[in-house]
Amino acid sequence: MTVQVAVAQFAAGVDKEENLKLVREAIATGADAGAELVVTPEVGMYYDHSNAGTVRNAEPLDGPFLTSVRDATRAAGVTTVVGLVERLSDDEARASNTLAAIAPDGSLVGVYRKVHLYDAFGYAESDKIRPAEIVEPLTFDLGEIRFGAMTCYDVRFPEMARTLVDAGATAIVLPAAWAVGPAKEDHWATLVRARAIENTCYVVASGQTGPHCTGQSMIVDPMGTVLASAGERPGTATARLEAARIDQVRRVNPSLANRRFQVLPR
Repeated sequence: MTVQVAVAQFAAGVDKEENLKLVREAIATGADAGAELVVTPEVGMYYDHSNAGTVRNAEPLDGPFLTSVRDATRAAGVTTVVGLVERLSDDEARASNTLAAIAPDGSLVGVYRKVHLYDAFGYAESDKIRPAEIVEPLTFDLGEIRFGAMTCYDVRFPEMARTLVDAGATAIVLPAAWAVGPAKEDHWATLVRARAIENTCYVVASGQTGPHCTGQSMIVDPMGTVLASAGERPGTATARLEAARIDQVRRVNPSLANRRFQVLPR
């Protein structure tokens, strides 16, 4: 059983209508390329590098952005993962950095709210974003492959990916807005491949492009091989995920079976 996936990359900004257009175009482009799953970047709904307008522009899950994206998903007949800034009814000072997984019929499969916030490299995401409670992970199945979701900075925490794999994920979707900076592109590529190798799973990573982010969306197989990459500029990369490949790699490299530690939340 195989699943064709696409990672789309673009530079979202503070114009929500333009961002929505980019997301909808990415979904249509991925579908036209034969993808059954289209993954778009973190906070594709609204990205303010200064964080100043983040809370003011947040929307609820039934707001205009996600409603329109659900319509686009239904029209394309694919599964999508999109990033938004979600308004929180119990917090006027901060919002949630949220991923939404949407089924081909436009229904909401589930959401993941970012756990690890990017308070690093001189940036403080937690000024405007509230870290989520640790709850059951977001997973969904396409054929014989189970996908688990995490966001951007989460990739620096190997236990985050491991909790998804413990929940049965054989592929990880990773929307990101990976900030530019010294060695950051190398960190991104190394960490994405490391999460694939140590968990013997696919990683489907979608990133925003410049000027503030690195792009470099990629699809990596369970042996750490980069199957497809989108480079620096806006665009789409596609690859086919094979359930048989996961089984093959795990027979050769049974590191999950050989592990002697369990991941527990703090």
